Amino acid sequence: MSTWNPEQTGDDYAISLMGWLRVAFRALALIVLMLCGLAALLLMRLIEAPLFGVNRPWTPYITQFVCRTAFLIMGMKFSTKGRQMKQAGAVVANHGSWLDIFSLNASKRVYFVSKAEVANWPGIGWLARATGTVFIRRERADAKLQQDLFETRLTAGHKLLFFPEGTSTDGLRVLPFKSTLFAAFFTDHLRDIMWVQPVTVAYQAPKGQSPRFYGWWGDMEFDSHLLKTLAVPRQGSVMVTYHTPLKVSEFVDRKALAAACEHAVRSGMPDALIEAGHAYEG
Repeated sequence: MSTWNPEQTGDDYAISLMGWLRVAFRALALIVLMLCGLAALLLMRLIEAPLFGVNRPWTPYITQFVCRTAFLIMGMKFSTKGRQMKQAGAVVANHGSWLDIFSLNASKRVYFVSKAEVANWPGIGWLARATGTVFIRRERADAKLQQDLFETRLTAGHKLLFFPEGTSTDGLRVLPFKSTLFAAFFTDHLRDIMWVQPVTVAYQAPKGQSPRFYGWWGDMEFDSHLLKTLAVPRQGSVMVTYHTPLKVSEFVDRKALAAACEHAVRSGMPDALIEAGHAYEG
């Protein structure tokens, strides 16, 4: 059992003059990329929505292109391992950074499930809505509405992506999975057709930096984390590992399925990251 304290602060990073120049160049390139991508997505959606409704056969490719290109601009190596599932269903992954949005969108057509507050965040909320993010409120009164929404999106072939830990970490560990959202997969309409693919996202820090360099958690400010990520001279890397999909009907309940997914995701974490995580526990 992890004894990690999520209230720990991140490691300091001093940005040099050259670092600020890198920030300016990379930030400008990323802004242009995302604005152009968003414009293309919205224009495509004007055609796509009347023809296909909730289905999105074209626009996810724009999202993938933007995310892959973002890694090129940052100079960060991106790679994958394993096979992406073809069956209908959902994806669950560990959550270590805001970079997970790029990492998980870069190679797979997924739709994130996010807390409702994100929809109102400046800039990020707009992008999230445009890319088909599903926003949820963790209140009992909204449970049935959210259940219906999940069923509509899943039966339409959308692969919804959940972060069962319920929070982000320092990227060096996998927290216990909360089973609540897994209940959505056990309805009469979904249980027999649903599969869930566990995915591990593992970041390798830039040479000479703290192993939790890319981790973003607790009350860490997004702006300062983004700046240090853009300022570092040589980036690290991210590996996304796709594990064997699990058929929902083969599990007795949501807790059993959540435990199996957690085990798979945890097994994909490199030993070096796990050992580094132990050093920051307390």
